[in-house]
Amino acid sequence: DRLAMAAAAAAAGGWRRLLLRRGRPHSSLTIRSNPRHVHSAVSSTSRMLEGPMFLIPAGPKFVSARFLTIQTLDTPNPNSLKFLAGRQIVDSGSIDFPSVNSAHCSPLAMQLFQIEGVKSVFYGPDFITITRESHVEWNILKPQVSAVLDDFFASGLPLMTDAPQPDSDLSESEEDDEVVAMIKELLDTRIRPTVQEDGGDIIFKGFENGVVKLKLLGSCTGCPSSVITLKSGIQNMLQFYIPEVDEVEQVQDEVDEVNIKAFEELEKKLKDS
Repeated sequence: DRLAMAAAAAAAGGWRRLLLRRGRPHSSLTIRSNPRHVHSAVSSTSRMLEGPMFLIPAGPKFVSARFLTIQTLDTPNPNSLKFLAGRQIVDSGSIDFPSVNSAHCSPLAMQLFQIEGVKSVFYGPDFITITRESHVEWNILKPQVSAVLDDFFASGLPLMTDAPQPDSDLSESEEDDEVVAMIKELLDTRIRPTVQEDGGDIIFKGFENGVVKLKLLGSCTGCPSSVITLKSGIQNMLQFYIPEVDEVEQVQDEVDEVNIKAFEELEKKLKDS
């Protein structure tokens, strides 16, 4: 009886396999249990495969792609916008490009200056601040800047091809006296992180006769609230911890003054025309 039942089951299984073979169309693609190997047909009669199979339905093919999402943040300066690429930009400190003449060492900065309306470019630790010319609207400038950043970071090109001209940094020096060392430490640990959150930076330029000389970069340059930041924020904090500080003032390099003057003249000509 057991042999008869086994024979009947085998026969039934054979009929099922035959029906499955006859019921499948010749043009269908089939795949084995290992999905890596796709076969159209291997048999000259049934043109089908034995073993676990499933049909691949006809339809569009999808290709996965990686996109870099550029985010933007407003700054206290209406003419500056902070762009976040979700990656580190500079290892330490910051790099300022107040004009295209200073951007020769950075391919990305050169590309950004090719966009009409870009006035200056600033690299922070994990952000890039773009300052626009006042006559250009952000709804036109923002997508162009985002596209350049997306394409550049996807290309894998180096951010810098040459060492930039450094500003005076906040690192301590053996030549610093105790007061200067305290000023630099406060600027670096208590003030600078807050300024960088707003898309800018602050550079120590000197201390003389009770006056702390600072240079503002990025979104802080030309910001309407920069005077308040200097006097009500930075000056009050330094005076609280360091009695030797009498005043804080903003300074500019000679090159910056020339660039600002040239830009003001150009802006005046555009308004008059």
